[in-house]
Amino acid sequence: MDKISILGCGWLGKPLAVSFLESGFSVKGSTTSIDKIKVLEKLNIETHLVNITEVKGLNAFLDADILIIAITSKDIDAFKNLIAQIQESTIKKVIFISSTSVYPRKNKVMNEEDEVVENHPLVTIENLFTENTFFTTTIIRFAGLFGGDRHPANWFKNGRKIPQPKGFVNMIHREDCIAIIQEIIKQNCWNTTFNACANHHPTRKDFYLNARASKGLEMPVFEDNEVYEWKIIGSKRVQDVLGYTFKHDNLLQI
Repeated sequence: MDKISILGCGWLGKPLAVSFLESGFSVKGSTTSIDKIKVLEKLNIETHLVNITEVKGLNAFLDADILIIAITSKDIDAFKNLIAQIQESTIKKVIFISSTSVYPRKNKVMNEEDEVVENHPLVTIENLFTENTFFTTTIIRFAGLFGGDRHPANWFKNGRKIPQPKGFVNMIHREDCIAIIQEIIKQNCWNTTFNACANHHPTRKDFYLNARASKGLEMPVFEDNEVYEWKIIGSKRVQDVLGYTFKHDNLLQI
């Protein structure tokens, strides 16, 4: 069975690591916080203190077959350094977790072949990985993330107005994120790019009204936008290629 290293054991990476351990994989995880090492080790995650800006020192962490990158950094130079170290490691397959923020708002459904935002740092970093011939990369562009202690009712607090109320939301639950990553590895699906987003796209107004009501909070305040800019993220490829069915596909049932 493949050995997996997860760069970034935070909101997504930690439960992801636990899920792979439960499936019998050998798992290494990383954190940038000394205080979090004991927390992760209690979950039986072999934990490494990793900063990708460091020129060297990742040999033990990168002693694996698959690397899953689950950090939010957009430091292009740091990723160049990381890639140089991956090239010298046993890693042969990489999952790079990106974001649907790479797509502009074009008032249409955006698929993996559509244009991306010019000079977006995540696009540059994606290309660094996909163009590398020392290993094979699959890119996952996740939509807005929720689940666990991350609840949309808690966003836009203190009277902060929510923009584009007639636009549409693009969200994915953490459980779906983890399941999709598992399926990519299980099905050996490499050298591709997936959008990952629930099929349900309620308006931003309906979504946030429902989210606040579900927690008994005061209703949100919306901007009065005259020009509406929106995008809907299409996830047909992840469903067709992986045969995946979303666990949380009704965003008004959070």
